[in-house]
Amino acid sequence: MVEGTNGKHGHVHDVLVIGAGPSGSACAYWLADAGWDVAVVEKKRFPREKTCGDGLTPRAVRQLADMGLEGALAGSHRYHGLRSFGFGRSLELTWPDHPDFPAYGYTITRYDLDGLVCERAVKAGATVWQATEALEPLLAHDSAGGGRPGGADRPGGAGGAGGAGTATSSEVLPPCGGATVRDRESGETRDVRARYVVVADGSNSRIGRALGTARQRNHPLGMALRGYYRSPRHDDPFIESHLDIRDAEGEVVPGYGWIFPLGDGRVNVGVGLLSTDRRWKGVNTSRLMDSFVQCAPQSWGLSPESACGPPTGGKLPMGMAVGPHAGENVVVIGDAGGSINPFNGEGIAYGYETGRLAAAFLGEALSGGGAAALTGYERQLTESYGEYYRIGRAFVRLISNPEVMRRCVSLGMHSEWFMSELLRIMANLMRPERAGASEIGYQLLDLAARYLPEEPGAA
Repeated sequence: MVEGTNGKHGHVHDVLVIGAGPSGSACAYWLADAGWDVAVVEKKRFPREKTCGDGLTPRAVRQLADMGLEGALAGSHRYHGLRSFGFGRSLELTWPDHPDFPAYGYTITRYDLDGLVCERAVKAGATVWQATEALEPLLAHDSAGGGRPGGADRPGGAGGAGGAGTATSSEVLPPCGGATVRDRESGETRDVRARYVVVADGSNSRIGRALGTARQRNHPLGMALRGYYRSPRHDDPFIESHLDIRDAEGEVVPGYGWIFPLGDGRVNVGVGLLSTDRRWKGVNTSRLMDSFVQCAPQSWGLSPESACGPPTGGKLPMGMAVGPHAGENVVVIGDAGGSINPFNGEGIAYGYETGRLAAAFLGEALSGGGAAALTGYERQLTESYGEYYRIGRAFVRLISNPEVMRRCVSLGMHSEWFMSELLRIMANLMRPERAGASEIGYQLLDLAARYLPEEPGAA
C-alpha cells in the first residue's frame, strides 16, 4: 500500500483520523474524495489480524459498493442468508428484498478487508501512516468549549432511555489540535496537527478516553470469542447462527454461536455473550466456545484437530453506549462510539456508516460551518440510530432472561415467516415506505421498550 510522506514540519491538516479500521478508513475516503487534506494514523501495519465474525451484511455491502469496492470482493465468499438453529429446529432464511440494500452478503477476513478500504482512501488522496500509534491528543486548553478529559464508565449517563445514549448539549468533547504519535518501527515521536480530529481507534479507544468519552454501564456490553477451523463445508451458501448456546452446566445463556463459511477451506466459528445482567459476568467465554464447538453439527468437521489456531476475543460496547460523540472540532465514530447493533452484534456496517456521516458534517464544518456543524453530527446519530438502538437494548434485556429466551426462540423456530420478519428487524433492513409485518412488529417492540427502563449499572 502506498502511503503519504511525513509532511512538512508545522503543517496543519484539514482532518486527522486516528485509526484506519472500517470507520476511520471510510471517513478518510469520503473526506479525501471531496478534496480535503486528510491524514490517518494506524497503529498496526496492513494486513493484520482482527477479531471479528468476518461477515458482511447487505448494509455493509451497500457501503462498500458506494466506495467503489464491491468489485474487489469478487473473490470473496458470497452467501444468500442465515441458517438459524434453536432448540432442535433449524430454518434457512434468505436476505429480504429491500429498495436500498442487496439481497446477499459476503464473508471476508478483516485481515484482507481492512487493507482494501484503507488503500481506497489512499487512492482518493488521504495520507496514511501505518505502524504509527496515537499516544495522546493535543488539547487546545485555551480554546472555547467544554468537556471533561479522562472519561470512565458512568452508571447512567446522558441520553437516557428515550434517546440513542448520546451526549446532551452540555456534554461535549474539548477542542483538540491533533495528536502526538509514535512510529512503532523507528520509535520517532512527533506531533500531527489538524483543524479537525476524528476518533476511530476502536472499542478500547485510548484517544477517546483521553478526551473524555465514557461508556454507559446500563447499556449492553458484548463479549465475543472467535477462531478459524478447516471445514468441508467452507463454501456453504448460508452463514449459521445457533440461538441456544449453553454454559458448562447446560444452562442457556444470552447470546449466540456462529459458523460463517469463508470459501477458502476455513470457517469462522465463535460465540457472543451479552453481558446485560450481573448473572452473566462470571461466564467463561473460552469454556462456552469449547462447548459450542463440541455440540456443533458434525458435518462442519469442527474439532481441536481442525482448528487453525487459538481463538481470540474482546469486549464490544453496543447501542451507542459511548459518548459524547462530538465537540468543537472532534467527532467519535465506529466502535469508539459504541455504534455496534445490539440486536445482532454487527459493527462493520455501522463503522462505515458513521464514518461516512461524520465526513459529511466535517465537510460542512470545513466549508465554513465551523463548530456548529458538528453539533449536527451528534443530532443526526440520534435521528438515524436512536430509536432503533433503544429498542435493540430493550430486546437484549428481554432475552437475557433464560425463560423468556427459551419461549421466544422455541415459538419463533416453528414459523419461517416469523423468523424472516425478525431477521429483517435484527439486520435493520426494514422498508422505509411500507408497513409490513416486520415494520408493525418493530413498532410493537418500540411500545414494549418504552415500558422497560434502562437498568442502572447492569453491565
